Amino acid sequence: MHYAVPSSGSGPTAMHKVAIVAALEREVSALTRNWSRVEKQHEGRTFTFFEHDGTVAVCGGIGLDAARRAAEAVIALYQPELIHSVGFAGALDASLQVGDIFSPAVVVDARDASRIQIQSGQGTLITFMEVAGAQQKANLAHAYSAQAVDMEAAAVATAARAHGIKFGATKVISDELNFEMPHMARFIDSQGRFSTARFAVFATLRPWLWPRVATLAANSRKAAKALGEHLRHCLQQPSESSEAQVHLYKVRP
Repeated sequence: MHYAVPSSGSGPTAMHKVAIVAALEREVSALTRNWSRVEKQHEGRTFTFFEHDGTVAVCGGIGLDAARRAAEAVIALYQPELIHSVGFAGALDASLQVGDIFSPAVVVDARDASRIQIQSGQGTLITFMEVAGAQQKANLAHAYSAQAVDMEAAAVATAARAHGIKFGATKVISDELNFEMPHMARFIDSQGRFSTARFAVFATLRPWLWPRVATLAANSRKAAKALGEHLRHCLQQPSESSEAQVHLYKVRP
């Protein structure tokens, strides 16, 4: 049963059963489009939360630091029973295609090779410090025997473990193994925010990038739709436990 408890004093402002942490709003927009949107502060930063029927989502920005801050904020303000890292991931396995859902059994932090086990799921997700190109994806696949790469899950997992909260991860493939991502690091600021406007100007002045950027945009739309449908299905299952049991399977158009 989902529930929400109002707060008093300086304690948590609400209590939700499941918290979702994503990097960017577009990753979960298909799920949160009609959810209540509220802004709250934690440790001097303002976060936007999406609330619906005992579930809360926060989009904290790209990268480990941004994910950690968002996870700490949602834990402090909502006291969830489960915190779930969701969003886009790159395929490290040639069999994974854009729109496939990947729910790992293990999350590895590439900074120190530490591993976080998840009760359900299949395969390994590696959290890397930057956007991985085709060669880097191949290197990560070889080094860690991982099937997918993201930039946030390990930080969310660490926060969950520090607070004794159950952790899960659900990723959707947004770029395949051999897809060469445009150089995007320069457009991500220290807060994990991606400057779409600056990137658009950069790409516009480089016609040779247009096909890749168009493919990336189409892939992102497809991935976001698949992720939203999957998460909506999971949250609508009243018989599911709060651990939101999910597994590796493929979503086809």
